[in-house]
Amino acid sequence: MADALPCVQTDVLAQTPHGFFGRFAGEQGANDGMPRYRRAVVEKLMPGAALVMLRQTHSAICVCVAEPWRHEDRPEGDALVTRGRGVVLGLVTADCAPVLLTDRQAGVIGAAHAGWRGALGGVLENTVEKMEELGAARGRIVAAIGPAIAQASYEVDEAFRSGFPADAARFFTVGRPGHFQFDLAGYVANRLQCAGVGGVANLALDTYAQPALFHSYRRARQQGGATDGRQISAIALPARA
Repeated sequence: MADALPCVQTDVLAQTPHGFFGRFAGEQGANDGMPRYRRAVVEKLMPGAALVMLRQTHSAICVCVAEPWRHEDRPEGDALVTRGRGVVLGLVTADCAPVLLTDRQAGVIGAAHAGWRGALGGVLENTVEKMEELGAARGRIVAAIGPAIAQASYEVDEAFRSGFPADAARFFTVGRPGHFQFDLAGYVANRLQCAGVGGVANLALDTYAQPALFHSYRRARQQGGATDGRQISAIALPARA
């Protein structure tokens, strides 16, 4: 099953089990086969572990995971942190930026769902702070930004632009009259850098432009298709030697 699941990894998170997963071959529609998809993610990263996820709401809420919960009982939030082993932190996206983080020395990991609302609201800073509470040092934390809608694909209007502070201007380029192209991944990377993390990598994979690999909410909406398709990004602590 896991072999049918596209998985992108990065050297930035080397030695930490992780993956930015693409569309699952077992899907028949937007979210058909999602339980099988979740099982395939665990099989790929850490067989036998518990996949812990949230009811994502585009918030800035970060939840510390001490013990895994049933998927049906998952709380609301948009970021997870843990120092527990045998747990896989997972989140779903379809244009928003998935961010996976680790402080290898402290043995602390995090995962954040960073759409524009969450990033603007502080979900990344909250994730870093929660990791620190578990013993991480922000200067040792490294983060990777997975598949997300790219600036060339992300047209926004004047009202959207006006919701950001003046110092975010460099993440908007002028497009057609009254519109801009927003660099979500660049904005997310900047928020992480300003939070003091030690390293940030952007995989620069455009969900909108790669329909064979990734779901895209915006693409589906523009094409009149189902908009509930999502892909999973996940991270776990390695098993102790």
